[in-house]
Amino acid sequence: MLNTMLKGKLHMACVTHAELWYDGSCAIDSSLLEMAGLREFEQIDIYNVNNGERFTTYIICAEPGSGIISVNGAAARKCQVGDRLIIATYAQYAEEELVRYKPKLVYLNESNKVVRASNTIPVQAG
Repeated sequence: MLNTMLKGKLHMACVTHAELWYDGSCAIDSSLLEMAGLREFEQIDIYNVNNGERFTTYIICAEPGSGIISVNGAAARKCQVGDRLIIATYAQYAEEELVRYKPKLVYLNESNKVVRASNTIPVQAG
């Protein structure tokens, strides 16, 4: 049996561009991609924290160190510059792989600078 698990995420990324007339996709600073284990043309789910929109697209690379998070094409209608996003990708793992499984979680500030990186999320307290 395969389990679909969170592979990597950019948490609280800030939209720098929303380009309606671009080919589509989401351009992401390639240094952030590397840190989160994400790849160009990989499918991603985007969760807009500001308005609750959730949508799927794919990654294209933006200049390393630029801090660019550009939502393009039709998806540009689902966010505005300044909105905060959770960008996530998932992968399937066999039971035996889950022994070593650790997602790559990258937490960003409003300038898309890395605040911290982790592979665990604290237990939510009641």
